[in-house]
Amino acid sequence: MQRSVIKININNELDVVLAYKRAMQLSERVGIALANQTKFATAVSEICRNVIEHVGSGAITFNIVEDSGYNYLEALITDRGRGIGNIEYILSRPVYNPGMRGTGLANSKKLVDVFDIESEFEKGTRVTLRKKIPSSATTLTKQLLDYWVREFDQEDDISPYAEIKKQNMQLLDLLEQLRIRNLEAEQQLQEIKRLNGQLQEYNIEISELLKEREKKNKQLQQINKDLDAFAHTVSHDLRSPLQNMNGLATVLEACLEADDKQEAETILPLMREQTLKMDRLITGILAYSLAGHNSLNKQVIDLQILMAQVIGSLYVPPSCKLVVQADLPILYSQEIYLYQIFANLIGNAIKYHDQIDSAVIEVRYRQLEEHLEFVVQDNGPGIAPENHKQIFQKYETLGNSSFQPDSNSTGLGLSIVKKIIQEKKCEVWVESEGRGSKFVFTWPLNELVEETT
Repeated sequence: MQRSVIKININNELDVVLAYKRAMQLSERVGIALANQTKFATAVSEICRNVIEHVGSGAITFNIVEDSGYNYLEALITDRGRGIGNIEYILSRPVYNPGMRGTGLANSKKLVDVFDIESEFEKGTRVTLRKKIPSSATTLTKQLLDYWVREFDQEDDISPYAEIKKQNMQLLDLLEQLRIRNLEAEQQLQEIKRLNGQLQEYNIEISELLKEREKKNKQLQQINKDLDAFAHTVSHDLRSPLQNMNGLATVLEACLEADDKQEAETILPLMREQTLKMDRLITGILAYSLAGHNSLNKQVIDLQILMAQVIGSLYVPPSCKLVVQADLPILYSQEIYLYQIFANLIGNAIKYHDQIDSAVIEVRYRQLEEHLEFVVQDNGPGIAPENHKQIFQKYETLGNSSFQPDSNSTGLGLSIVKKIIQEKKCEVWVESEGRGSKFVFTWPLNELVEETT
């Protein structure tokens, strides 16, 4: 379907202005948006001006066209010139120079929804420009179109100055709208940048949280391993006071059988003391295994007194000689740590000695520039060099050919010692060549309590 509305002969610049005006009026009346009105009218003006410049005269017809279910406002511009022989080249080339021949065609093509051109040599050129009419526009009846034609015919003559001024005002309005849209786009761009910045911060925070979660997972795995060994640790560290209590119970039983009440009364305080020591060990082990490493409270510890408590908790055969340095230091540290270290090292020296009747165990220390160094040395069977590192692993016991290990050993004692010393950022090792073993461990110098005079 096609309905003609207006036809204008194009003979001079004033006709070009009129064509532009009618294009604006018609596109406005059919409901096309202002920005698209200007695009359509500008395309019409470009083609009409080409007719004036290159041919001299022509005509433009405005039509309402239905095509493929859509209504279009159409401008059909024709001339009787010599034709254009290189249309495809003109339309496909980049436009670098606004004054270049054929730029009007390329520019107009960009401004409309449908662009078509037909040109034959010596038969003229026919250019079709179409702009889509919105579906919400007023129904375009024949009566309405006839009314528009009569209305346009009754208009006063066009003042080129007034029309150009009006066009300029419209262009200024469009430029202002464009400026506002550019400002809005800039604000949106800034908002996008801000959101991107926040997103990067969130990504960094998430990355840090993932690292922290991984760290916590590793800590949890280590805690689970520690808890898994807890039962073994308790049985290991409580064996000595239990053995003492068993020995005292045997003596008490003998006293009761002999009706020696006086001797029995001397045994009971010793049993009570061993019970208290066991309670103290249980409390300390629970604190160590469950409360967390660095959460244990520090206190002032006189190692001379602590050493007496350690030796008192162990079963020391009368034939075994213990030599403890007389000037052991005073430390500000976790008591249970030091108690377990010395109890395990001295207890092992007694337990694994192959000649207990002539056993000598020595405890000493020295202060170095960067740390304290403690030594527990014995004259036992010694430890083969290939076992020097192995013995500090959990569930490992000595097994060289010179003696047989205690069948009751769980193999946790030295691993507990190593764990505590590593917690203090220090080191532990064994030195042994032939007979005798020397266990050496370091301790933080900053925990030494200087004596005041």
